[in-house]
Amino acid sequence: MEVKKINDTDFSSNPVIAQMQNMGHEQILFCSDKSTGLKAIIAVHNTILGPALGGTRMWNYSNELEALNDVLRLSKGMTYKNSISGLNLGGGKAVIIGNSRQDKTEALFRKFGEFVNSLGGKYITAEDVGISPVDMNWVNMETNHVVGLPGKSGDPSPLTALGVYMGMKSCAKIKYGTDSLEGKKVAVQGVGHVGEYLVSHLIKENALVTVTDIHEDVLKRISKEYGVNVVAPDEIYDVEMDIYAPCALGSTINDENLDRLSCSIVAGAANNQLENEVIHGDELLKRKIIYAPDYVINAGGVINCFSEVEGLSSQWSVGKTKEIYNTIYNIVKRSKDEEKATYLIANQMAEERIEAIGKVKLPL
Repeated sequence: MEVKKINDTDFSSNPVIAQMQNMGHEQILFCSDKSTGLKAIIAVHNTILGPALGGTRMWNYSNELEALNDVLRLSKGMTYKNSISGLNLGGGKAVIIGNSRQDKTEALFRKFGEFVNSLGGKYITAEDVGISPVDMNWVNMETNHVVGLPGKSGDPSPLTALGVYMGMKSCAKIKYGTDSLEGKKVAVQGVGHVGEYLVSHLIKENALVTVTDIHEDVLKRISKEYGVNVVAPDEIYDVEMDIYAPCALGSTINDENLDRLSCSIVAGAANNQLENEVIHGDELLKRKIIYAPDYVINAGGVINCFSEVEGLSSQWSVGKTKEIYNTIYNIVKRSKDEEKATYLIANQMAEERIEAIGKVKLPL
């Protein structure tokens, strides 16, 4: 991103602009509407491969800076996710600041749709944490730049979970010599839309599953329906486990939690699982814990959305999502052979494709 001077003012000294520059973002749109209570941020990271596609997250952030940091990291992750998945899409993301259980209204989402529409198709939105396909219907009343709608490709959560499940099996193949998860102890942190679908896959394969979530009513229902072990949110790091599957918010692989985890594999649906990519990615390698890069293993949802953008079949989406098994296998195998952290291997693969396609799009 190039920062220009206006009336001799150097905006590169602005901390938000400087952060955008440092992370390579193209555009940030701050959205505020007093009448509906909307406070949101849309971040467009990179559009070399195509329009920036990424979901909208509704979360009760403690402050605007926390929301900004989240949307910047998430949108950059979408660029890498779409690239390594072979999709002709760039990376973007949006966050709405608010309580998803209390603050949702038709007016709020329609006003958000107006802001999405103002970008003229540069950003395409979909559901993410705290958002449902029904919410996206309200957004769709004000813009066509939305996917994952009921009656179309629908809720991307099932395919996200399928991709995580396939990637988990791929890691198991390398670690244990078989991709069977029968009898493996799996700790699933967060059993919302994606986490519950993942639990369903694991139970069908006779894995031994322990779950946690911040919502007690959700835990009670999951426990009753699937017969899984339930622990309090902070206890999940200490349970006996072979595989840790973070499926809630990011940064749970950090200095404190690493010493508590007994797993040999980290494979989950959450974005930005490493609090610090370099420090904690390298530390996982040092401890011989296989880490499935989050934006690779959780790409099933964006594959689902891409199929809607391009008018592809659900069969195509399922087949493409199952390819995550091979992608994860190749990354982990290279990591083992080259003694290099998996996040580095994945980043290199994503960046190489962006660079190559960027050359194709240079003007003649």
